[in-house]
This record gives sequence, structure tokens and C-alpha cells, in this order.
Amino acid sequence: MQVTNLNDLNGTERDIQSETWRSRRMVLAREGVGFSFHDTVIYAGTTSTFHYANHIEAVYCVQGEGTLTNEVTGEVHELKDGTMYLLDGHEKHTVRATTELRMACVFNPPVTGRETHDENGIYQLVFEEGSDRKVPKKANVETEAMA
Repeated sequence: MQVTNLNDLNGTERDIQSETWRSRRMVLAREGVGFSFHDTVIYAGTTSTFHYANHIEAVYCVQGEGTLTNEVTGEVHELKDGTMYLLDGHEKHTVRATTELRMACVFNPPVTGRETHDENGIYQLVFEEGSDRKVPKKANVETEAMA
């Protein structure tokens, strides 16, 4: 079991910041669980374009308001508390934050923490030795006998 408090990541190598967003990486490839998990804030009044050509990303908005634009189709979607989007087709997308957006993000394959966005907004694919060490083999569920 691993327990992490978000504020314990402040100022560490897991606290990545840009002009338009901040991402604190709570789970990375080195944890060996097959995904990475990030708490990301996109600053109010900003526009950010991303393209994860090498990763699948699921994003759940837990706070704020804005829009998500699929740069391939031009479709625009409202972002607000409770909205989830899945980039299962590696879609290039733009997030416009009307207010500060707080997002819970999951990446597969997992991010190592050493990736940077290139000139096209793409994370390169970086592997870490041992990152697959905890792939589940079966479910472990405890049951309680009924009296």
C-alpha cells in the first residue's frame, strides 16, 4: 500500500509546472502498477494544447469550468465538475480554462516523470526498468461468511 498527500509533492521532482498548468504526479511508472496518476491544475484564463501520441489519457474534472476542443474534428465540449474525457484515439486537444480547472489524470503507459512536451505538445515515450513489476495476476477479494 502507498499513501501520498498531494502537498508532500510540492517542490519535488513530481511537481511539474508550466505557464498554463501545474501537474503533481502521485503515481509514476516506477511504482510499477501499469499507469500513472496526476493531479493537474490548469490556470484560469489560459489555453493549453496537448497531443499524447504515445499515451492514452483519461481526465476527470473535479473543479472548475472551461472547454475542451478536439483539434481533429473541431468538436467543443463543456468542462465542469463531473466531466470525464478519454483520449483513446490520441486526439490533439485544447483546454481553455474559464476558471481554474482541477483534473485527475491517468496515463497508460505510465509516465516516468522525465517526459517533456515537444514542439507539438507530445510526450515522448520513456520506459523505466521494473515498471511492470506489479501487474496483477488475479483479484484478491476477502469474503465474509454470512451468519
